[in-house]
Amino acid sequence: MIERKNPRTARVGFYSVAHATYWDQFPGLLDNMMVYHNDTIKLVESYGVEVIDYGMIDSSEKAYEAVAKMQGDKLDVLFTNMITYATSSVFAPIVREMNIPVVLVALQPLKALDYNKACTFMQLENDNICSVPEFTGVAIRMGKKVDDVIIGTLYDENDPSHAELSEWCEIAKVLHSLKGARMGLMGHVLEAMYDMHADPTAISSAFGVHVPLIEIDDAVACFEAVTDEEIAAKTEIIKAEFEMPDPKSDPVTRKLTDKDLYESARGAAALDRLVEKFGLSGLAYYYEGQPDTIQRRVATSFIVGNSILNAQGTPMCGEFDIKTCIAMLIMDRLNIGGSFAELHPFDFKEDFILIGHDGPHHLAIANGKPILRSLTKFHGKPGSGASVEFKLKEGPITMLGITQTASGAFKFVIGEGYSKEGPIPPTGNTNTRGFFEPNTRDYIKAWVMEGPTHHYALGIGHHAKTLKKIADVLGIESVVVKL
Repeated sequence: MIERKNPRTARVGFYSVAHATYWDQFPGLLDNMMVYHNDTIKLVESYGVEVIDYGMIDSSEKAYEAVAKMQGDKLDVLFTNMITYATSSVFAPIVREMNIPVVLVALQPLKALDYNKACTFMQLENDNICSVPEFTGVAIRMGKKVDDVIIGTLYDENDPSHAELSEWCEIAKVLHSLKGARMGLMGHVLEAMYDMHADPTAISSAFGVHVPLIEIDDAVACFEAVTDEEIAAKTEIIKAEFEMPDPKSDPVTRKLTDKDLYESARGAAALDRLVEKFGLSGLAYYYEGQPDTIQRRVATSFIVGNSILNAQGTPMCGEFDIKTCIAMLIMDRLNIGGSFAELHPFDFKEDFILIGHDGPHHLAIANGKPILRSLTKFHGKPGSGASVEFKLKEGPITMLGITQTASGAFKFVIGEGYSKEGPIPPTGNTNTRGFFEPNTRDYIKAWVMEGPTHHYALGIGHHAKTLKKIADVLGIESVVVKL
């Protein structure tokens, strides 16, 4: 089993707000509130994030003290727990200074008051929504924003609010991974692909990442330094994780050769060294090289290693497409995959389109065991060797394309469809049967009219709403394609 290397985690700030006047008026109320406070923290922690607890903030003085700590704690998202009514003076200093997503969490302990026993004490325990409009209004007056308000009940795990809270923890993991990520570029754009060009400074500005520029000779040095033991270990992983069947109808394919297995294992081991040497969070590359050179040999050996690294949380993609590499990172940190994909032929008889690519894929979302085939040629580019073939798991799927507008600004193009069972071409490439509503032809027309690049990241589940929130947090335009 391929083990994940890069963790999915985040640092989430959490504090509760209240009106300090209540504590002397209603003995025992603060103690009850702290129980709810701690129970909500446990709920947030169950979503796989680190919670930084700033306690109960019930005065403006405490708010100013807390915000100084928050600014130094490298938070990814801040949860304001609307535990009862609070004046906006306890929130204003925080929302004014914090430049991360701020989410108001209003989870009532009770689903409804017991009206036969109702009292002011009980109402205050469940007054979570009372000051929400005051807080959102003050944020807007300060030229800031509340990124979301989560409304529901605390102790009902099936309440939709719990899924919303989990969603923001997932978004926090994406933001955490983007901060300072090292998204490497190696080589150059595949000649004439205008949509692949990207300015590293613009990438850094929009996503908060660094773009190391890597020489092909850096990869060559790693390839040449790989030991026999490293190659043997990778060979065993490949044999365990992939099927290697006989070829079918495509004359370009053949059963995986010993030579291609060796080259793939060596290339995968070299990539591990390259990722470690440069501290890479991801890599987009393309390099042709002259025939019979070590540069071409190395550049054409990476497909299998890329797919393994994708499953381990380090997105790798070809054709120098750093925009899609970032989309793949976002999907991976949401735990929904992130395969390198493009549009393939329609099936107008059954109303679907094949979607996949001839390069790296995310093995964690494969439907069944992925296949390795030897290809006598990589169509459209030089070289030959092992290539990965599989289809995505059946069920809902999401597409995320990152493109640029005429002004150079980035734009998310987001789509949702379905992967369904059925044969795919045995070409050594990933191909998934993608179905879109109300019909695939019109949906794909609407998709391409948004001006995406011809590549995008492909994941499982329907997550358009979450991806749009991430775009909003990053200040990037987004569109969810619908008919």
